[in-house]
Amino acid sequence: MNNSNPLIAELLRLSHDVGREDRRMAILGEGNTSIRLDADTFAVMASGSNLGSLTEAGIAVCRFDRLLPLLDRQRMADEEIDQALMDARVNPEDKKPSVEAIFHAWLLTLPGVNAVGHCHALAVSRILCSPRAETFARRRTFPDEVVCCGPESVLVPYLDPGLVIARAVRTETLGFIQRTGRQPRVILLKSHGIIAIGPNATAVMATLLMAEKAAEIHFGAALLGGPDFMSPEQVERIADRPDEHYRQKMLSL
Repeated sequence: MNNSNPLIAELLRLSHDVGREDRRMAILGEGNTSIRLDADTFAVMASGSNLGSLTEAGIAVCRFDRLLPLLDRQRMADEEIDQALMDARVNPEDKKPSVEAIFHAWLLTLPGVNAVGHCHALAVSRILCSPRAETFARRRTFPDEVVCCGPESVLVPYLDPGLVIARAVRTETLGFIQRTGRQPRVILLKSHGIIAIGPNATAVMATLLMAEKAAEIHFGAALLGGPDFMSPEQVERIADRPDEHYRQKMLSL
């Protein structure tokens, strides 16, 4: 692996942005990021690495075809999953990929998705650890939340990290696409954290930042007797406006 690869450099930038201490999105070994390298491989943060200080040594390059079949395996022991993660590495000298590399692999197969960011952002996690999680996923409070995070988010119930939650991410995301006719930008994991997907690292970071702002507004509005949500018609109007589509393009969303 070589930092002259612009995609690896992009992954490192995304990781450092998410891991900035002042943003309160990840501390210690929390969260993980990934980027598609080509049709066969992707790079993902290795287990035990730190987003804020991630280097090439903390990145593992994995094969899609070694991880995607795991989603259809009915029963796997923890030791088998660990071995499958190790076997997925292109370079045997790379560290073990994060156990959440499985859902990264699947999300990177969605149309137009080339980057994924997962973290335990403080404001979002505050809501995901409360009875307001479903409302936060389904409703929107202001236009820029619609532009950057989409009209709705996927909500996944709390499940064991790794293969179990990867299966649920696939199931809930496919159900969301079937129900709404749209691909999500945000996947919320109950009592866990947030996943943002997008065409590049810039889009993923913008979505994470806007989701965190939306969570702060939701929390503050709840203290004041709200939130006073946008109507479904107002949300759809913002989502379908040509000028907002243009702005999304300019923002690399």
